[in-house]
Amino acid sequence: MEKRKLGNSGLEVSAIGLGCMGLTFAYGPATEHGEAIKLIRTAYERGITFFDTAEAYGPFENEKLLGEALAPFRDEVVIATKFGFEKGNARAGVDSRPENIRSVAEASLKRLNTDRIDLFYQHRVDPKVPIEDVAGTVKDLIQEGKVKHFGMSEAGVNTIRRAHAVQPVAAIQNEYSLWWRKPEDELLPMLEELGIGFVPFSPLGKGFLTGSISKDTKFGNDDFRSIVPRFTTEAMEANQALVDILKDIASQKNATPAQIALAWILAQKPWMAPIPGTTKLHRLEENIGAVDIKLTADELNGLDKAIEAIDIVGARYPEEFEKRSGL
Repeated sequence: MEKRKLGNSGLEVSAIGLGCMGLTFAYGPATEHGEAIKLIRTAYERGITFFDTAEAYGPFENEKLLGEALAPFRDEVVIATKFGFEKGNARAGVDSRPENIRSVAEASLKRLNTDRIDLFYQHRVDPKVPIEDVAGTVKDLIQEGKVKHFGMSEAGVNTIRRAHAVQPVAAIQNEYSLWWRKPEDELLPMLEELGIGFVPFSPLGKGFLTGSISKDTKFGNDDFRSIVPRFTTEAMEANQALVDILKDIASQKNATPAQIALAWILAQKPWMAPIPGTTKLHRLEENIGAVDIKLTADELNGLDKAIEAIDIVGARYPEEFEKRSGL
């Protein structure tokens, strides 16, 4: 597996990581425990060294799962987790008070069965707490050896600059894919300027870019996508045009639409490391295979032009969720 460094931080990770949220949270019933352990360990055996979790994924169960699964090779992997929600509940509102950050760090260390957190993200910006206080608290945790690197998720450029001035930010984790390219406007140029790495989440459009979802797909009430505007029947029917483009390129490259979507991200910048999630071993193998697919400059330009001609239908989040974004 190719390795990449997240900006100037020196933090080296596999080119593709594993987003572990879906194993316990947001996409239907939790994966059976033994199967989840097997998937995580298979990811490591296949070269993935970058694992993403959060206290809110469960809450708490996802971190416990990773702590168990990664224990045999803890020193060979990078574990990223997150703080910033009240009592670890993503539905309860944000909480980045310094005392909560410290409390989460201590609890996460225990659940992850480790003595340090490699990458500690603020999950969402807390408008009630100055970002300088947040960055300063993480700086203290770094000096104490409990945290190695500071990250932020779904933060805006001005907030990132202010945080970075207090404690260098190693990585930003925001949504980015062929059907959500807003980071290209302001965020990516700033990250390049400051030497900050980028970790795209939902690089496969919450599964839509795999080509396995159609207008006839129905999501259960325990699947987050059931309330996402981009996953209404009408939106999925309209957005199918994007998947059709990926299928066409995939057929030419002896690949899958998901692999083309991931290869596109990998071709953007060497300091990007996407973290597609999955609960299935065959999808894990498919995602890993994207590292070996190289898109030429002509192919990238053609893909960009084809997608520019498509109007993506539907918001990426319900309004109440979008309000939590610091973008």
